[in-house]
Amino acid sequence: MDTEVTVLRKKLPKASSLKTEQAVNAARRMGASVETKEKFGAGANKQHGTTLNTAKLDRETEELKHDTVPLDVGKLIQQGRQAKGLSQKDLATRINEKPQIVTDYEAGRGIPNQMVLGKIERVIGMKLRGKDRGQALVPPGKK
Repeated sequence: MDTEVTVLRKKLPKASSLKTEQAVNAARRMGASVETKEKFGAGANKQHGTTLNTAKLDRETEELKHDTVPLDVGKLIQQGRQAKGLSQKDLATRINEKPQIVTDYEAGRGIPNQMVLGKIERVIGMKLRGKDRGQALVPPGKK
């Protein structure tokens, strides 16, 4: 007696199709246990976590702003640059910065960077920091 038995089976669903929202909801309706995990930073190409100052910022009540270059320093930069006959672009080229930085510093919008201020001081020959702002910059060793 030679009997042939054919068993018809559905293919098991792929792992990726088991994770769809539709499949998860169907499993919940049938009463199966469903475990969900949310991965930290999933889907975002972030290499860095949150900054250490996050809690400090949360506690802060007033609006936080960056320090900007004082307007009197901006005017000094502009006067010194014009006295040397330089355009904003020329000054930016001499200090190896973008012209927008010089524009922002002169308008009082720039965030002060001591290295940039030092470079501008050397090019225009005028002090921009300290008590004697606006005075001629004396090169070291020539007092």
